[in-house]
Amino acid sequence: MMQVSSICLAAKVPVRVKSLQTNPATINDPTSIAAPKWSQKTITLPPLKRGCHLVTSKPSAQILKEVGLELSGFKCGLAHLFLHHTSASLTINENYDYDVRDDTEIFLNQIVPEGPSAPWKHTLEGADDMPAHIKSSMFGCALTIPITNGKLNMGTWQGIWLCEHRDYPTPRTVVVTLNGI
Repeated sequence: MMQVSSICLAAKVPVRVKSLQTNPATINDPTSIAAPKWSQKTITLPPLKRGCHLVTSKPSAQILKEVGLELSGFKCGLAHLFLHHTSASLTINENYDYDVRDDTEIFLNQIVPEGPSAPWKHTLEGADDMPAHIKSSMFGCALTIPITNGKLNMGTWQGIWLCEHRDYPTPRTVVVTLNGI
């Protein structure tokens, strides 16, 4: 049952809270509680050119294509995405305007120098590798997103990006773990 309530914080600011709750009359009835379930899938994304790529909306919605069936079986839960790489990253950002992805790439390239004048010692895998490690650490390699009624519960303008930080990309592996009821 969906219940909406108001709470007040210490600053006396009203906050609206939506929550999914079981019927209070059956909360202690073990036969009425859904058993938690888990699902895990490893997805290999094809090599993508350097930049930020939306991987949860068409045409490259491969993550949702791969876990959609399992995801639809969860009423409430969490989706955890973990990227197996140190020179790419995952983040949630704008899912509509391509300029945001381009501008993010421009920003990252301005704040993390690369090339012969860059100060990095680690260059064994190429001049773009150490900057890629730094950019990956900035955005991170893991995301946790709520699941509500069989769908990722993200904002209207939010999408998951895979950010490729190397000039010569390789396939990228993402482990998606779903848990909930």
